[in-house]
Amino acid sequence: MSARERIIPVFVPHVGCPNNCVFCNQRKISGQLIPAGPENVTKAIEEAASLIPDGGKPQLAFYGGSFTAIPAEQQIALLSAAYRYIESGFLESVRVSTRPDAVDTEILERLQSYGVRTVEIGAQSLDSEVLLKSGRGHTAKDVFKAAELVKSFGFRLVIQMMTGLPGDTLEKSVKTAEDICRIAPYGVRIYPTVIIKDTALYDLWRAGRYKEHTVEDAVNVCSRIVPLFEKNGIEVIRIGLNPTDDLSSGEAAGGAYHPALGELVRSRILLDRMRIMLKGVQEGSSAVFRGPAKLHSQMIGQHRQNLNILKNEFSLERISVSSSEDNEIRVEITD
Repeated sequence: MSARERIIPVFVPHVGCPNNCVFCNQRKISGQLIPAGPENVTKAIEEAASLIPDGGKPQLAFYGGSFTAIPAEQQIALLSAAYRYIESGFLESVRVSTRPDAVDTEILERLQSYGVRTVEIGAQSLDSEVLLKSGRGHTAKDVFKAAELVKSFGFRLVIQMMTGLPGDTLEKSVKTAEDICRIAPYGVRIYPTVIIKDTALYDLWRAGRYKEHTVEDAVNVCSRIVPLFEKNGIEVIRIGLNPTDDLSSGEAAGGAYHPALGELVRSRILLDRMRIMLKGVQEGSSAVFRGPAKLHSQMIGQHRQNLNILKNEFSLERISVSSSEDNEIRVEITD
């Protein structure tokens, strides 16, 4: 269970997915081989019960597959298992993850009747070429249509996007982010592409037909799009795949897999901000950046990377980070 979001996850890997997207092996991504049944829903909730703070109502989340594309009777069986705990007052609601071409009025009415309050749509990209080369099987138009319908029912909408897919570029990822801002979801999840074994993308990469989207590439792209989302009031719920034993032990063969990718992105955003603050500083000066303690590690960067970059780039004598009495970040320059 996620303590921060109070989410109890239940994985339904590959269930309902009509396409084999080039990047996808949900069994490796989720760390689960067998799709969940109603008994797994009950078990997950009961095991999480002791971890819930007093007065806190968690959500149950169906992740991994395209929930609304699975047969209706399976949807109902899974939702019914969860709905008992909504009726008892233990669960606050349910969230599901699905494809944009697996959403219609009948489906959304069903979800609504079983206590679903959040619908996550896996858009991945809003560029036609990227969607085609990635084998998504849907269009950007499908994403816009599904998002509008989901919002019209009053669901909380979350959009999932990926960076570094086949045919993608920095400019295309930024354009996708701008289009998502126009959709105006509640939140987004950003999943830079990871090359996972036993996928078509892994074969393309091994054959030299796909250029790896590295951790550095992902940090560069995400440091551009995260501020864009936040400027538009869209919560960035997650950056990067959730680490699993399978991925960490070698199933992630390449690409942007890093257990602290979000931290790297936040650190890069602060580096860019600190660069701007040092503009025009004289060579040989000393700089002290003051900011809230919770941001110190991000300001400093891994292995003091940010401070070393700034010191060399601006020919500083010394540079350090210190605490401020408020949440503002400021710099003090001395000759």
